[in-house]
Amino acid sequence: MMGRRPLVLGCALGLALSALSAHGGALEDFQTAIVRDNDRAIVNLLLRGMDPNTVDAQGQPALVKALRLESWRVADALLLGPKLDVNKANPQGETPLMLACIKGRLDFVERLLQKGAQANRPGWTPLHYAASADHPDSVAIARLLIQEHYAYIDAQSPNGSTPLMLAAQYGSQAMVELLLEEGADSHVRNQLGLAAQDFAQRSQRDYLVELLQAQRRSSRRAPASW
Repeated sequence: MMGRRPLVLGCALGLALSALSAHGGALEDFQTAIVRDNDRAIVNLLLRGMDPNTVDAQGQPALVKALRLESWRVADALLLGPKLDVNKANPQGETPLMLACIKGRLDFVERLLQKGAQANRPGWTPLHYAASADHPDSVAIARLLIQEHYAYIDAQSPNGSTPLMLAAQYGSQAMVELLLEEGADSHVRNQLGLAAQDFAQRSQRDYLVELLQAQRRSSRRAPASW
């Protein structure tokens, strides 16, 4: 019996190494499928037990990576997985919803929200990302976040910047107007002492500077009278 023990242990070790090698191959296939937007390969791997929340060597969750690379077919396939964590973020704190917002993909934004994606979170938020984009559906995305999912309109990033500040520098006039209509505070300043108007000036967007100046003047309280 003792003589068979090394043989049994050797077989067990061989099976373990074989399984590890197969798993490693599946991981490589999974990441390759994301890069190539190969949804059929993704579905096949998911059916074989691959975790849809698997991260790559840089810590990017599969769905975040797919949205960042605009691998739309893969993103669609991953969203069909019942075990998907739609709020799993990468090391930079970016969630799938944030990536869908900055890419201007209203369809993915809607699906993620339906699956429980969080519209509010500490630091950078989906609304920051939506406000800094200028795609055909960017304003609709911001409106959806604010009006139906109660996104905090004056959310502050780690350096105190608000969605209005980012919209003033990178977004459209329609985005700035929406945020102001929804109650964004143009007087707020970030940790560098910059307000939304300063962001617009830095980007030489004079039309937004004028818009924000007019809003600030109209929002000032009239002096009390007796």
